[in-house]
Amino acid sequence: MAYAVELKNIKKVFPGTVANDNISLEVEQGEVFAIVGENGAGKTTLMNILYGLYEPDAGEIYIFGKKVENNSPRKAIKLGIGMVHQHFMLIPKFTVYENIVLGEEFVKNGILLDRNKAREEVKRVSQLYGLEVDPDEKVENLPVGIQQRVEVVKVLFRGAEILILDEPTAVLTPQETKDLFKTIRSLKESGKTVIFISHKLKEVLEIADRIAVLKNGKLKGIENARETDERKLARLMVGRDVIFEVPKREKKPQDVILEVKNLVIMGDKGIPAVKGISFYLRKYEILGFAGVEGNGQRELVEALTGLRPVKEGKIIIKGKELTEFDPWVLRRQGVAHIPEDRRDRGLVLPFSVSHNLFIGRQREGFFSGRLFLRKDNIDSFSKQKVEEYDIRPHNPELVVDSLSGGNQQKVVVAREVSYEPDILVASQPTRGLDVGATEFVHEKLIEQRDAGRAVVLISFELDEIMRLSDRIAVLYGGEIVGELSAEEVTEEELGLLMLGLKRYEKREVPA
Repeated sequence: MAYAVELKNIKKVFPGTVANDNISLEVEQGEVFAIVGENGAGKTTLMNILYGLYEPDAGEIYIFGKKVENNSPRKAIKLGIGMVHQHFMLIPKFTVYENIVLGEEFVKNGILLDRNKAREEVKRVSQLYGLEVDPDEKVENLPVGIQQRVEVVKVLFRGAEILILDEPTAVLTPQETKDLFKTIRSLKESGKTVIFISHKLKEVLEIADRIAVLKNGKLKGIENARETDERKLARLMVGRDVIFEVPKREKKPQDVILEVKNLVIMGDKGIPAVKGISFYLRKYEILGFAGVEGNGQRELVEALTGLRPVKEGKIIIKGKELTEFDPWVLRRQGVAHIPEDRRDRGLVLPFSVSHNLFIGRQREGFFSGRLFLRKDNIDSFSKQKVEEYDIRPHNPELVVDSLSGGNQQKVVVAREVSYEPDILVASQPTRGLDVGATEFVHEKLIEQRDAGRAVVLISFELDEIMRLSDRIAVLYGGEIVGELSAEEVTEEELGLLMLGLKRYEKREVPA
């Protein structure tokens, strides 16, 4: 029996980078085949080649035993390949059925769109695979998990026998992930083939039959999911053992250093994004904020770091109420910030690593004299941080835009931690990072907590929140719907809170 997918010696070279280096693999019909690897390992490039978005420089593709020539997305779809991208390709203002049939519309009388037939066909396909959707609901009104379901129905509507899912759980709650996995198992039972790209090793081991590991564009091995574990996969990906549970010292949280009272923050559309929340944070403590993206996290971070004004309420740092909300003011109050978008908010990309490491500290006497910057001091400081944080290559004069995502994040973390802040606000600190770089960032955050600093952690990665936090607050609809000890909470409980299906009373600030 022919393989559903067979890739032979696939090679793809971009300027200065070999993205895929003679990769060969076979995917059986009716299996869930996972592909894992560090950032830049070549996972998405390989799938873009299979889907026809890229043309390989060398190698061959076979679908159900037939060689594919001059591949393209249109041809791939005709061959039965469908791809659900990490960032959904839906039109928010359109209804579910309009998104699904777009480009494959039903017509009557040779001219008019047959909306009734379109609705009926969408219902038929969704019911056939147990993926219930309301054809007439606008996509913009749907939660993320249902939007993803629409994407899956869309590729099944086009006759997909092979489904490529690129980081499908990146923005899902635990309950939504369970629903997705139920869907994947149902597709497998119906004979569909699923290729699952992810960086979440625990999930890969749960859902996949076999797992391919890529490193530096090369295939390092294919493992049977039942015969391997997270540590072995991580070792293949990174080339060394990875610590998943970062040890935290037993520390008793001390004085309250940050207090937020009845905070209201307006969103970009002129309506409240944060609706009267209150919380506190103490030294030697990490307070993690969990929640589905778009529930007020970004606005909260921007208010805490002086990037967005406060409409109502109070922010009190070390007993002093803030009256100005400006990044410089917050800096002087001892607040450091690891932003969620390192390229947009955390770095000046055309500047060198050295300049990015001391930027914002130009007025400090160590870095600046009366008229000129102290270059020798800047150089010695930068070299020290490059080595201490293992920023590669070990050359502070390189333009920061030339570094990998993980090393760019190390530059941001090194700069912010070097302030020795009282409060560190870390927003999505490992977004887009591989397991090795994630391990490093986690260690640094724990170091800050163990050194007596207070850390606000905002992350959409539940594993990260649960591993690092001492307390966890859940944001839903701009409100804190629960606050729990990280030692007591379960993933299922957090998921219910994140979906707004459960809520607890607020806790008072301790005396």
